[in-house]
Amino acid sequence: MLYDLSLHMGYHYEVPASGARHLLRVMPLSLTDRQRLIAGSLSVSPTADERGTFTDFFGQQTTSILFRGPHAALDIRMQARVQVEATPLTADLSPELPKLRQELADLWSIDADSPHHLAGPSPRLANNADIAAYARDCARPGQTVREIAIALCTRIHKDFKYDPEATTVDTSPREAFQLKRGVCQDFSHVMIIALRSLGIPAGYVSGFLRTIPPPGKERLEGADAMHAWVRIWCGKAAGYIELDPTNNIPASADHIVVGYGRDYSDVAPVIGVLKSYGSHRTVQAVDVIPVKG
Repeated sequence: MLYDLSLHMGYHYEVPASGARHLLRVMPLSLTDRQRLIAGSLSVSPTADERGTFTDFFGQQTTSILFRGPHAALDIRMQARVQVEATPLTADLSPELPKLRQELADLWSIDADSPHHLAGPSPRLANNADIAAYARDCARPGQTVREIAIALCTRIHKDFKYDPEATTVDTSPREAFQLKRGVCQDFSHVMIIALRSLGIPAGYVSGFLRTIPPPGKERLEGADAMHAWVRIWCGKAAGYIELDPTNNIPASADHIVVGYGRDYSDVAPVIGVLKSYGSHRTVQAVDVIPVKG
């Protein structure tokens, strides 16, 4: 599928900020045999006093912007054209849990793609006894790692209600789990903690979801803003799979990857500091439009 993407993120400050520095992670990745960024542009208003682009540890294109003077608002706009290929699940080559633990122990790599980075607590994802018990209740003896991951994805989708008013970007997984409500970030964080508690390496994927449904199908939830889903390591032979607990589907050509990380803190679209006080208002709009061939 070929897509045209547009993203608008705006911040309006009650009192003008007298200076700010931000990191922006909103540009889709190019991924071998799956996704190709054909063209992309990123603009900010007002014009930054300093601007630079670098690739972070996990391979995301990151733009650093610095403002020295006062500004009452920050406007971020990204446009891109992306080619995405479907990656359907094939034969299940994943092992059962005891063998997965041995395969992970035998793996010495600690490069950016290593599952070791996704195997334990991370900045926003601490161990949680209630979520671990939930995961154990979902796993069955003799199941493969992929079967366990799919079962957890299905159960979270069934047990949790999609409710954008229930949580905020700072809601902890513990709170979201107690509420059984939230958005894609909450569902993904709960699923990652659950998988890690079983010894299955899992990480966070940030990206976009197609907003226009195929004929006769319902629109997917979570498509008005940036989306999130889960990346799971299923062993040496199977590698990684990606599952979307918000919609209970594997990631497909509808899912456009911006970045991979341990949790939201590694892939937040905008993170930084500013000097100001008072409140601020945010706006976000996303369009993912299929391009007809």
